[in-house]
Amino acid sequence: MQKPIIIGVTGGSGSGKTTVSQRIFESVSGHSVAMLQQDAYYKYSPLPLAERQQINFDHPLAFDNDLLLAHLQALLQHQAIDVPLYDYEIYNPSTRTRHQEPRDVIIVEGILILDDPRIRDLMDIKVYVDTDDDIRLLRRVQRDIHERGRSVDSVFEQYIKTVKPTYHQFVEPTKRYADVIIPEGGQNSVAIDLLVTKVRSVLKQAAADK
Repeated sequence: MQKPIIIGVTGGSGSGKTTVSQRIFESVSGHSVAMLQQDAYYKYSPLPLAERQQINFDHPLAFDNDLLLAHLQALLQHQAIDVPLYDYEIYNPSTRTRHQEPRDVIIVEGILILDDPRIRDLMDIKVYVDTDDDIRLLRRVQRDIHERGRSVDSVFEQYIKTVKPTYHQFVEPTKRYADVIIPEGGQNSVAIDLLVTKVRSVLKQAAADK
C-alpha cells in the first residue's frame, strides 16, 4: 500500500491557517483525505480551573506531541486512531474522542506543528501561513469572543502576555522549514488553488496505484 501524504499547515494564531486547511479539505471532500488539528492535542492538566486558565497554550510544552506523533505514525501504517477532543470550557481534554480511519492524504494544522522535528520530518508538504500581527489579533478577538465566550479584556491580556511573545519566540522561526509560504491566509486563492491541485494529483496517483 502507498504511504499516505502528510501536509502540514502552520502559522500564528489568527493567521488563517485553519481556513486554508478547510478550503483544501473541502475542495477534495469525498476523496481519501483526513484533517488533524494540533489544538486537539493539548495536554491534560490536574491544576484547578483558575490555574489552568493561566497556562500558556501557545507554548510548545502545552501540546502532547508524543501522542500526535504516535497517531501520525499509526495513520502512516494505515491504522485507525481515536483523536482526542479538547474542551475549551474546562481547559482540559474531553473524555470523548473522534475516530479517524487512515486516509491517502492527511492535513495537519496547528501553530507549532513544525517546531518538533519528529513531527516535521513526517511531512511531505509544509505550509506556513504568514499574516500581519494586527490582522491576526483582530481575528483572534472575533473568534474567542464569539466561539469561546471570552471577554475582550481577557483576549487582549492573553495576547499581550503570552500569544504575541510566544509567536515571535517559537512560531515565526519555524517559517524557515516551510516549503510554501502563503501571505494573508484564506484570502490568497491563488496559493490555495495550487495546493489543491497538488493534493488532487496525489489522490489521483494513489487511486491508480491501488
